Amino acid sequence: MLTHKGCQGGRKKMQVSFVIRDAEEKQHRNGVNALQLDPNNGKLYSAGRDAIIRVWNTRTESSEKYIQSMEHHNDWVNDIVLCCNGRNLISASCDTTVKVWNAHKGFCMSTLRTHRDYVQALAYARDREQVASAGLDKAIFLWDVNTLTALTASNNTVTTSSLTGSKDSIYSLAMNPSGTVIVSGSTENILRIWDPRTCTRSMKLRGHTENVRALVVSPDGSQVVSGSSDGTIKVWNLGQQRCIQTIHVHKEGVWALLMSENFQYVISGSRDKNIIVTELRNPSNSVLVCEERAPVLSLGYNIDKTGVWATTWNSDIRCWKLPLYDKCTLTSSGGMDAQWAIASNTELTCIKGGAAVKKCVVLNDKRYIVTKDTEENVAIYDVLRVMKKEDLGKVDFDEELKKRNKQVYIPNWFTVDLKTGMPTIVLGQDEVDCFAAWVSIEAGLPECAEPTSETKINYGKLLLEALLESWTPPHSLPQSELEPDSHGNGYFQVPKHTPVIFSEVGGRTVCRLLVRDAAGESESTLLHETVPQWVTDVVIEKTIPKFLKIPFFLQPHPQMIKPERTKKDRLVANEFIQCRKVCEHVLEKVLGAETTPSGGNASNSSQNSQSDANSEGSQVPAEDRIELWCNEVVVDPNMDLRTVRHFIWKQSTDLTFQYKTKPNFSYDGKL
Repeated sequence: MLTHKGCQGGRKKMQVSFVIRDAEEKQHRNGVNALQLDPNNGKLYSAGRDAIIRVWNTRTESSEKYIQSMEHHNDWVNDIVLCCNGRNLISASCDTTVKVWNAHKGFCMSTLRTHRDYVQALAYARDREQVASAGLDKAIFLWDVNTLTALTASNNTVTTSSLTGSKDSIYSLAMNPSGTVIVSGSTENILRIWDPRTCTRSMKLRGHTENVRALVVSPDGSQVVSGSSDGTIKVWNLGQQRCIQTIHVHKEGVWALLMSENFQYVISGSRDKNIIVTELRNPSNSVLVCEERAPVLSLGYNIDKTGVWATTWNSDIRCWKLPLYDKCTLTSSGGMDAQWAIASNTELTCIKGGAAVKKCVVLNDKRYIVTKDTEENVAIYDVLRVMKKEDLGKVDFDEELKKRNKQVYIPNWFTVDLKTGMPTIVLGQDEVDCFAAWVSIEAGLPECAEPTSETKINYGKLLLEALLESWTPPHSLPQSELEPDSHGNGYFQVPKHTPVIFSEVGGRTVCRLLVRDAAGESESTLLHETVPQWVTDVVIEKTIPKFLKIPFFLQPHPQMIKPERTKKDRLVANEFIQCRKVCEHVLEKVLGAETTPSGGNASNSSQNSQSDANSEGSQVPAEDRIELWCNEVVVDPNMDLRTVRHFIWKQSTDLTFQYKTKPNFSYDGKL
């Protein structure tokens, strides 16, 4: 995979993210933004909000139409165009990149990083093999497709022309087949017209009152049809530089347009969920094709143009039968006074999508998350092992949280992003420190703990080591000379199909690869150039993350019998230390219970008797002899300091403990 980098300036803070998903995702897990049909072979390409482009066989009668997935984006794929007679596909994404694909084999050939923000729209001039891209950075770039598809490792330089002048984010783009006119629509609520041959702007057209979301240019470049969030469809005459028709058939924004071959009829899809066919010259002559289940995002003809494919906010892709007009399909010309046949609202085909995760809560143990999807199913995910642990079905979400949440406090060490419909876990050093969570192995990884083990583990360190287990930096020792345990974390592995993304904080993707591919020579070199130092330190250099400390005060409880000291001691300890250790400190350092008291003139027999009593008492665990109080609450000795501070102390000032001996134990060590 080749990368073209635009001018990006200095390196920003980096973050690491990964997706918890199946090895092969055969269904869209979120809305579908765009469609392209290859009429030569019946393949339908769909651009998903789950960051995946999927290919479907529309010629088969089988319900199993899935062919393959095209994966390399890590955010919504907003638009796609087929070019070079179906050999190549260009995609635009919210990850700020434009990618060039081998459409038949499904692999990414090159990545264009010229845009600085979400890339929202593409336009294609078939006769010139030219593609334009535009997005929220207000820029329009023109690309020669033949140049893009000819990129190699030794020839990876791309030149591009740009169209400037837009003052706001661009959401729609269109070009006629001959490439003589390009039109953009934006949140300025106006249409801007350029001549892509000279990169000059020829005019701008006003009339819409909200964002222009859909555009189509007539083959001869004389007319433009636009759809807007204001709910209208407008027809523009470029020669006259004015709107010649305004169509009101939708109650809400118009987000998708599809024209008949003769440019006399428009099929429109709207936020109001309706798909409607309208005659441009006689807007009163319109008919409802269907009412979708959700707002319509894109439209495309089926092979024989008797139906229209539609995508929505949901993950299903449906093909709807088009109504007949004067006993002909929309590609024919009909009389002005002819009427539509009654709309049948007939669904011809449905490519079922999967459920998207729409809700997520991180449990207090900071290892598991509970999710709820669009079909109301609840599931448990194991973030540390990067896998779904359990499907719970349609159960009460809040009840599951109550049942599974424990009274334990562990710092946040990751964030969860549900934008693609699948849990994406983000690790960083910015607002949330991925090395903040130190726990005992018994509490955090009980399946790997040995009896009586006091080993402490760091969640972030273990996970990064597992994600990059296969990576050997170029400067490292040869594989044969490495220590057997120098790779991975020694406890567990994560699924090899897991996508790992390195990106700048704020969105720009620098590198994406699967866990299993990190061993490749080119991938290893790319990682060496990409992986931030804070990751290299723990994965390669095996640096131990710093322990976080908690200061606290220790003083006698008012009910303490004969306290020898009333001084308030200020101590500092690792935040994951359990309160039983504080009890031991009180017993040994404060009360001196382990020290055999001097007998003075006492006899030897008396001293021996006292020594035996002390020995017997010292074998009793400290938590059975000392009681810790905080905020007038008896503290569970199994709680750690950070949990006490979070659930019991609940103050910004230093934590304060009070200690006293239990009724069967006096401060001088006598049972």
